[in-house]
Amino acid sequence: MNKTININLGGFFFHIDEIAYQKLRRYLDAVSKSLNDDPQGKNEIIADIEARISELLSERITDSRQVVNEADIEEVIKIMGKPEDYADAEADFDNSYSYQKKSSGKKLFRDGDDKFLGGVAAGIAHYFDVDVIWIRLILLALFFGAGFGILIYIILWILLPEAQTTAEKLQMEGEPVNIDNIEKKIREEFVNFSEKIKEGATEIGDKISQADYEKMRKKTKSGLQDFLDALGKIILTLFKIVGKFIGVLLLIVAGLTLISLLIGGFSIGSFEILNISNDFVHYPPFFYDSILPKWLLATFLFILIGIPFLILFVLGLRILSSSVKRFSKTTSLSLLGIWIIALLGLGFSGIEFLSTKGYSGSKTEKNTLNFVANDTINIKVINDDDLYYQHNFRRKSNSVEVVVDNVKKVYSNYIKINVEKSNTDSVYIEVRKESEGRNRNTANKNASKIDYKYNLEDNTITFDGYFLSQYKNMWKDETVHITLYIPENNTIFFENSSRNFLYRIDNTDDIYHYNMANHYFLMTKKGLDCTDCDDKETSDKSI
Repeated sequence: MNKTININLGGFFFHIDEIAYQKLRRYLDAVSKSLNDDPQGKNEIIADIEARISELLSERITDSRQVVNEADIEEVIKIMGKPEDYADAEADFDNSYSYQKKSSGKKLFRDGDDKFLGGVAAGIAHYFDVDVIWIRLILLALFFGAGFGILIYIILWILLPEAQTTAEKLQMEGEPVNIDNIEKKIREEFVNFSEKIKEGATEIGDKISQADYEKMRKKTKSGLQDFLDALGKIILTLFKIVGKFIGVLLLIVAGLTLISLLIGGFSIGSFEILNISNDFVHYPPFFYDSILPKWLLATFLFILIGIPFLILFVLGLRILSSSVKRFSKTTSLSLLGIWIIALLGLGFSGIEFLSTKGYSGSKTEKNTLNFVANDTINIKVINDDDLYYQHNFRRKSNSVEVVVDNVKKVYSNYIKINVEKSNTDSVYIEVRKESEGRNRNTANKNASKIDYKYNLEDNTITFDGYFLSQYKNMWKDETVHITLYIPENNTIFFENSSRNFLYRIDNTDDIYHYNMANHYFLMTKKGLDCTDCDDKETSDKSI
């Protein structure tokens, strides 16, 4: 039975048995001694090696109560490599280990050392092993060509982590994360840093050599630098406060949006499953007459809105608390893939919807009416209140959903009634129904399926103030035009119910069609002439 020890390795706590701990300690000591001859960056190298070992152990230890054993340490050493492969500094190290280079494969990060904005293009270039200029050109082409390149860039900027540690930079380049590569990488960074320091020192030296030391001394004594330092601290504090405020704002807006989406999704889904008709839920136009089912389109819409706000919610949490972790690469790419699928699905439905409105069609019906000669023709408009009640019954361009005999229908009030002079001695009605479709033939068929009725009783024509259409034609801009043709010397009376459905009826007094209700008009050679209008009404002309 072995004792267990709690250790802090690379910022993570592990339970490790005593034998494994001794082996790990000897290994780290050997690595440390192998770097003694050239101590440049030694602390950074050791820290990165410990961070990499911690990462490898975290992948093997799935339960926080699990104990790291000797086999785990041996597997880590096989991946990292023996110190003897790089320096003969540890003579007593266990030579039974066989060094095995193992590449962990490339991982997608943002490259902060070669960034123009966020390092997204450079990270993608490393991943696909191409020059970064090509990735930047592709993103620019998407931005100016398709218009959503900047959106993709921002999403990747948020989702992809930046390669900050040496291990992450090696993974980004597809190099094995072992002692040799970690050491080389850090020494390269030290060389680059040293060169930058030398260049900066040379530049500063040149400036100092040309400076007026007396003026510099006076500026130093003036306290201007102290003022600038204090101002910088104040600005930095303000930025921190603004940042926290933005984090809270993102958290509130994104949280409320996500809650609203969840409530709305469950509510609408319940209505659809129970087949309940409702008047307060209106889908976007392209949901109707689409090849894709409505539930799938609703899911796509939920995803398209929900995922960006989920990312904003997590971003707000991370602004407020540094302990909140970012999404893993797998999660980030999965969310991006799902979001793109939803975008393409809705885009396809939108294009398909536009194609269903590409052509206009009509269906015209004519019927002759039998009237007693010289009797007054009464015009009346009614509604079916049991079908859809309206307090203010009038012509409207919008449509609503109703259920007739357990079948969903579209109810619309877009009725236009006109009166013209007949070229014969008979009274007849022309009803022209208009609709839209993918082609002319389909548009004509949609128009012919519009259900509209009127009734003649005695000398009264009762027009329905509505028509019914197929549910899929909810957004087809359908209209019913009614034209009543009456012979000369016949009188017509517009009841008050027809007031809101009369449409641009020509008359000799230019009375606005809305004001023609409750009046008698005689059809003359010149058109309709009001027989009971006063001077005020005849002077009210349309504009």
